[in-house]
Amino acid sequence: MMLKPEQVKEKFGPMFSQRFLTMVDASKGVAEIIETCAVRGTIEWDAVNRCRAGGLIEWCEVEGTTMIMRVRLGESPIRFGPTDVEYGGQGLEAVKVEGDKVRTRWAGCGGAGLGVAACLTQAPGVLHAVYPTEEDLKVGGARANRVELLTPLYEKVTFGIDDTDNKEGGATWVLALKASKAAASIEGVQSLNLRLIQLFPKSPHKTTNCVSSAITFAVRPGSVERLIDSVVSTVKAETRSKKTGIAIYKGIGIPPALNGLGWEIKKRLVSLEAVEEAARGTGVEFVDLFENREGRIGALAAIALSEERTDAAALYNDCALPLIKK
Repeated sequence: MMLKPEQVKEKFGPMFSQRFLTMVDASKGVAEIIETCAVRGTIEWDAVNRCRAGGLIEWCEVEGTTMIMRVRLGESPIRFGPTDVEYGGQGLEAVKVEGDKVRTRWAGCGGAGLGVAACLTQAPGVLHAVYPTEEDLKVGGARANRVELLTPLYEKVTFGIDDTDNKEGGATWVLALKASKAAASIEGVQSLNLRLIQLFPKSPHKTTNCVSSAITFAVRPGSVERLIDSVVSTVKAETRSKKTGIAIYKGIGIPPALNGLGWEIKKRLVSLEAVEEAARGTGVEFVDLFENREGRIGALAAIALSEERTDAAALYNDCALPLIKK
């Protein structure tokens, strides 16, 4: 049986999922699934149980009430089934690309079965849910449930931005956030995050704090060029510097070589020539607004460290200290 989210809501009553988003990088055979719930506790429980079930999941993390899952494309058995109702559980069994859409297959036992069959199916971002049998529409108690979700396919695009201010005014993170907000108004674009990246603080070229910014988007394939044009236009219109750098990376997961280069830029002074040489073959594209290309260094580091959470914001030596619970 196929139901739209509003039909699921009519059948089971309103539930608590607030967003469901699937991004795909076909060249790497991976996807990233973002799911937001009304409260953090349910997301934490889902994250633990999905990872325990195994299957296609490579890793997942929780940020507030949002879970981010990195998964492989394909099908894989999970480590529980109807016989495991005693323990409960929840897992992802399949991720398949169908044109410009993504089909994911979920299984759950007990309360987790209700979660996938009655709650996740209502999330904004779901086009419709497919229930394999009538039994899967009976939720709660000691039952097991399975459901397939069809969602729009998004790609992941990350921008690194640096050198947009001067001694008289401006701040790169403010300009980056303006660019992110402006681009989010484009149809087919969702703004995901802004991250501040602390670079080598003794750089003689810095304004004050030596911090670049990364902004990340989920974007429908047909809107990628409009997204790039929007971000570049905003930065060009508002930068105060003549050495502004913009770097663009399309894909899921930061290549290890690129990530390592980011840590080197955080740790010490790295030349522009060394950065440009090391960046070759990583998939990063640069946009130069002016003849001076110095801003490429921090822009590249922003992309390289865009998934490092609090370590991105920390000084290199801070990362070894137990200052912040991660």
